[in-house]
Amino acid sequence: MPATVVVGTQWGDEGKGKFTDLLSQETDLVVRYQGGHNAGHTIVVGDESYKLQLVPSGILYPHITPLIGNGVVVDPRVLIGELDMLASRGIDTSKLRISGNAHLILPYHQEIDGLTERYLGRNKIGTTKRGIGPAYADKATRIGLRVQDLLDPSIFRQKLDGALREKNQVFAKVYNRLPLDADEIAEIYLGDCRARLEPLITDTVGIIHRALEAGQRILFEGAQATFLDLDQGTYPYVTSSNPVAGGACTGAGVGPRHIDGVLGVAKAYVTRVGAGPFPTELFDDVGDHIVTVGREFGTNTGRRRRPGWFDAVMLRHAVRLNSLSELAIAKLDVLDDLDVVRICTGYEIDGVHHDDLPYHQSDLHRAVPVYRDFPGWKTSLADVRDRADLPARAADYLGFLEEQVGVPVTLVGVGPGRDQYVRWSTP
Repeated sequence: MPATVVVGTQWGDEGKGKFTDLLSQETDLVVRYQGGHNAGHTIVVGDESYKLQLVPSGILYPHITPLIGNGVVVDPRVLIGELDMLASRGIDTSKLRISGNAHLILPYHQEIDGLTERYLGRNKIGTTKRGIGPAYADKATRIGLRVQDLLDPSIFRQKLDGALREKNQVFAKVYNRLPLDADEIAEIYLGDCRARLEPLITDTVGIIHRALEAGQRILFEGAQATFLDLDQGTYPYVTSSNPVAGGACTGAGVGPRHIDGVLGVAKAYVTRVGAGPFPTELFDDVGDHIVTVGREFGTNTGRRRRPGWFDAVMLRHAVRLNSLSELAIAKLDVLDDLDVVRICTGYEIDGVHHDDLPYHQSDLHRAVPVYRDFPGWKTSLADVRDRADLPARAADYLGFLEEQVGVPVTLVGVGPGRDQYVRWSTP
């Protein structure tokens, strides 16, 4: 497919980086279209593990042009640190390009993020405190600074001074905090940050459309996932951008007619980080087993993820929201040792059965999952590379999952390694 979107279908951490990396073998451009460094993805190549936050997954392939699109919010210091890490490990990062229209995360965004979360107390959202939400808020209220502003010091300083006049008033009068110094911020951002990033800043929309016109293959890579989407997720326990497939259009600068396919990535179970409703959440030894075996701790924060059984109700809704053409199921191997594996097929809410996700969040909080149980396959999948070699019980599990969501499963992850996958079917 010339242009494909890779999107998470749950609450994030599904393994999008692994499958983007896999598809990148036959891709020319990989474009990150939203989010910031609040979403990490891990790619395992042999004995090497690469933990990326802002840089697109395709950076590991020398033939790929990786782009950070206009819909991303960028902390220059984090990006430079990530580039230095990759360079120190022999990865060429010179082809990376950044949209001049992407917005900057500044120190006051991170300060506001932490203070707001603290003041919410028990109602806190579970933000990573990386400044993502406040940066998007400034973008929406049209007081944000963009990456291109680094190229014009006078404009940068004018915008920074204007923003800090408001922010410092809030710090002093609401939070009893000392003001931030504009000179110090400008020195950092217009000094090393500008010098390092200036060669990378460009018109990424132009690059994308020239590639489309030339018939090149493009992957659009989202961060977070469908149910963390600002509009379609479990609000307010969401991110501050649009990870759904439609976000690729606004976050990268393409029209929907250019998108040929949408690959949805889901784990063979579900996890989420932070607060919010979670109908299939597990609080028992099985949940602890999934966390331990699946290493379900945040790439960026180290926080323990909340585990639960696979939820087909959620995935059916994700199919609708993203127009999924195919599915990749990650981490099937994490279930290898379980006696029973379960798939949620519907909800009971106040005695009424629901096959569809309820629109009202209070109903979702009260939802009791209805399960279909399957006997576990009780054997390691780590070395399986062919569909015919999958245990019959694992195949039954995948086949039922396909039936429940109405979209073909094309790829199945059976371990963290780049080569640990099974091609289940052709889309």
